[in-house]
Amino acid sequence: MVVFEEITAYGHVNIRAMHRTTFEITKEAQVTPRGDCIIGVRADKSARELSKDFKEALKNDDSILIIVLEVNGLKDIVLAQGSSKLILEDDKKIIVRRSSYIEPATLGITANKAARDIDRRVIELLKNPEAIIKIKLLVFRLGEINSMYKNIRSII
Repeated sequence: MVVFEEITAYGHVNIRAMHRTTFEITKEAQVTPRGDCIIGVRADKSARELSKDFKEALKNDDSILIIVLEVNGLKDIVLAQGSSKLILEDDKKIIVRRSSYIEPATLGITANKAARDIDRRVIELLKNPEAIIKIKLLVFRLGEINSMYKNIRSII
């Protein structure tokens, strides 16, 4: 079974997205240039606000997380793992990590991309405060990979 969440966030003039190990979406309205992992502000959800079903699906060591980032029709896809150790209780942000480090904002670990790896065309659009980024989150268990293909195609 595929479990789905969607988050909406906005661009900001200070988005640089150059961090080598993480990317972050925050509910905060402002970001300084030092926040080089941030790719979206004014998000409508934090880790704590994700649905119970989504959190339960993600809190498995064999869960796979597909993250679709979309701005003005441009898309980039990030793959990450869930974990039974995820906390998912931060009330301001979500963070996706290349490492296996977990804290309350961590949404996914061992990701294949960090902020600097995201399609630069998407990042350029996100330097506009009026840009809207849709973040589609799909989680499934590794053992369900064959049965979930049709479900994912209908969502993305």
